[in-house]
Amino acid sequence: MTSPVAVADTAIDTTTTSAGGPGDRRRWLALAVVMTAAFMDLVDVTIVNIAIPSIERDLSASFGAIQWTTAGYALAFAAGLITGGRLGDIYGRKRLFLFGITGFTLASALCGFAANPEMLVASRLLQGAMAAMMVPQVLAIVHVTFPAHERGKVFGMFGAIVGLGAVSGPLLGALLTQWNLFGLEWRPIFLINLPVGVAGVILGRKFITESKAPKALRLDVVGVVLVTGALLMLIYPLTRGRELGWPLWGHLCMAGSVLVFAAFVAYEKVKSRKDGSPLVELSLFKAKSFAAGIAVQLTFGVALGVFFLVWTLYMQIGLGWSPLRAGLTGVPFSIAVSTAAALSVQKLVPRFGRKVLQAGALTMTVGVLIYVWEAGRYGAEITSWQMTPPLVVMGVGMGLIVAPLTDAVLSDVPREHSGSASGLINTVQQMGTALGLGLVSVVFFGVVDDSRATPPDAVSTAFADGFQNALLWVAAVLVGIFLLMFALPRRRNAERASAA
Repeated sequence: MTSPVAVADTAIDTTTTSAGGPGDRRRWLALAVVMTAAFMDLVDVTIVNIAIPSIERDLSASFGAIQWTTAGYALAFAAGLITGGRLGDIYGRKRLFLFGITGFTLASALCGFAANPEMLVASRLLQGAMAAMMVPQVLAIVHVTFPAHERGKVFGMFGAIVGLGAVSGPLLGALLTQWNLFGLEWRPIFLINLPVGVAGVILGRKFITESKAPKALRLDVVGVVLVTGALLMLIYPLTRGRELGWPLWGHLCMAGSVLVFAAFVAYEKVKSRKDGSPLVELSLFKAKSFAAGIAVQLTFGVALGVFFLVWTLYMQIGLGWSPLRAGLTGVPFSIAVSTAAALSVQKLVPRFGRKVLQAGALTMTVGVLIYVWEAGRYGAEITSWQMTPPLVVMGVGMGLIVAPLTDAVLSDVPREHSGSASGLINTVQQMGTALGLGLVSVVFFGVVDDSRATPPDAVSTAFADGFQNALLWVAAVLVGIFLLMFALPRRRNAERASAA
């Protein structure tokens, strides 16, 4: 799940307020525009999963192509987030926002009219890249548009938008796919962005105030190329390896990605000494809590990437459920996430600190294990009602983690680096999600292929086996996250608490 609040901080600490005064009512229209764009991105991340089986059937897409439909978006989004924020600082937040939302809308049209899996994957990559230009500008625009005493109310609205996006995305995707509007099947999940995007461009041009950073850093193009290349070398063989019989070149690519990551780190050190504008500020990792927090974000992204794709395939292909039934089954999970997230930030974290996040990891682990047991116990006869208890437990656990995690990771980071640090946090989570989606080939499809070799009820048995195996991996990752959280600070430091 994308958090625009975290991403936008990339620009916030380097800005100067230049908006109209508090009496300027146009700023509320500007807020409506950027909030709608943020909501469009949030929904687009979750709306696709529920339509994956329909896409697979309609385009005769391989499971590798299906993985890239989701992983490609996350990868392009992650690779461009920090650069998108910096481009806004240099060339203007309004300009980059309008460029991003225009590109996002066009990419949505290309996705909706995709004639084959290759076109869909390419369009999703473009869509993710355009989202990376659009999303980092959202709260930066809010920062320069609203006076300090109004920002708390505005940030609260963004929290509500995040929760609404989590609840409405899967359900909206299910309805649009189930209704089969004009015989278009899954395509309306992308085409619905067109009127919203066009309205955003028109209203954004009129109501958003332009702003730039007074001392913008330079772009680190080489850093972007290195980190993107390393991720591609790792994720592409993971998603394609199973279909190609795990060729030697795939193993060499994955091994080589480690060397490219090492080259990236070395280059960032040189870049930092040369002009002080690296893509990643490596000195941040000197803080133990930040280094551990980045590891938590990465592994948490992996867990989410694995779970959401496997869950969709299990319900719709393994159990043969309709998109609407699968979407409605996920509503209790989304509500539990939103409710627990609000409770953790407002009531629990101020009192119990780090223990709340650790309780979230353990609670989510328990929910996953209950789900594993139910999948084995009820088999193909499992119902939505029987899935509700583990999903609610998982949702509560996830909610206890997602809302306070960014603040916990940033607690020991110097204020002058909080912008780049928060942008890096969200980037790493997106990278983890892309990696998790790639790992689905190993932890899910590997088991499915083996189980399908034994008839007669091959499909349901195979997908149930694959689902259970994937969830056991998710549970193991969550236990690792629990242990990593011991390196987070016990409580938010006083200075940051008073500043908040």
